[in-house]
Amino acid sequence: MGTVMALDISMGKSYKVVYDGQVCLSEGEVIHNQAGFQALEDEILALPEDLMLVFESTGVYSKPVETFCQQNKVRYCLLNPLEAKKQLEQGTLRSWKTDKHDAHKLAQVHQHNTRIEKTEQSCIYHELRDLSRFYQEIEDDIKRVRMHLHNALQLSFPELEQFFSSRVTPYALALIELFPHPELVLKTSKTKIKNILMKSTTKKISENRAKQKAIEIVEYAKESYPAVSPNSTQTQKVRYYARQLLQLLEEKESVSKQMIGEAEQLPEFEVLTSFPGIGEISAALFIGEIGDISRFSNHKKVNAFIGIDIRRYQSGKHAGQDRINKRGNPKGRKVLYLIVRNMIRQQKAAPNHIVDYYYKLKKQPYPKKDKVAIVACMNKLLKCIYSMIRNNTKYDYSHTVSLDQ
Repeated sequence: MGTVMALDISMGKSYKVVYDGQVCLSEGEVIHNQAGFQALEDEILALPEDLMLVFESTGVYSKPVETFCQQNKVRYCLLNPLEAKKQLEQGTLRSWKTDKHDAHKLAQVHQHNTRIEKTEQSCIYHELRDLSRFYQEIEDDIKRVRMHLHNALQLSFPELEQFFSSRVTPYALALIELFPHPELVLKTSKTKIKNILMKSTTKKISENRAKQKAIEIVEYAKESYPAVSPNSTQTQKVRYYARQLLQLLEEKESVSKQMIGEAEQLPEFEVLTSFPGIGEISAALFIGEIGDISRFSNHKKVNAFIGIDIRRYQSGKHAGQDRINKRGNPKGRKVLYLIVRNMIRQQKAAPNHIVDYYYKLKKQPYPKKDKVAIVACMNKLLKCIYSMIRNNTKYDYSHTVSLDQ
């Protein structure tokens, strides 16, 4: 059975227990600092070589422990929070929740669960994961700030939103920051607006385009009926959020270039971008969330890692509806979902058997609902990507169609 050390991790410290089978050898607290980790290393050196550390992933709080394991070549199992919760509930009807109780329980149920030892990947995968998360955080911030800007503009100068009805652009934000209220526009000549716009945008804009935008904003200003004055707090907020959004867009572009630059060094990047509907950013995000896919022995394990493996419930004659597990990587699941959606949107660009499969599910005698069909496509896409990367082969529609038939 071997010796197991279980940690219940919180901010800046962990509660540690050491078990040999069902016998507790020691317990105590580990402070996440130089002295604390040195004491932990000394204790581990005195324990059997087959020692396995077990702890739940708690984001930034568990990262120091993971780094400690990697630097000191300590074997460890990193548990998904949902997986850990399920294991902790085994054989108990009580809902105790204490650091000591959880650490003991993690160690006690170790022999009854198949826990996969965490394998180390190349540093580039860790860097890509961090860049992928950073990129997605910036996207979330952009959505949040854009909503704040929308709300403020509705009071000061709602017509300005026509400048970015489809997507936010730097020159539109420059105009919004400079002229957040129609009165400010009507006090300025078209020529001056044009010149200001050409000087204020970080992206180059032609004189004719700047002139056209100046004409448009003057026309909008003549039609507008603002609910607030030029000196109002709402007008001030428009300027503030326009500046924030412009900065976020610049940061997003910078991070995307950095992320693609890292991903291009990996052979799977070229394999992924050969698939219709998977662009450079999508491929980089996918690698960032999945990591080195070759570490999985089969595609089913990749499915489980993402969290789209099937959870089935049956009791007596009752059979519950099949659902996806959702115990894997939610961010990876989101990236995969968006890739499939993008493939369907861009279906006219190139033939794609994933899109074919989607419409097949939607047209069969008992048509699948949209989300069910999308998840089925995610499963099929993941299986295909796994095979392509393992065999280092690019996408070939004729080959995949022959395989499906």
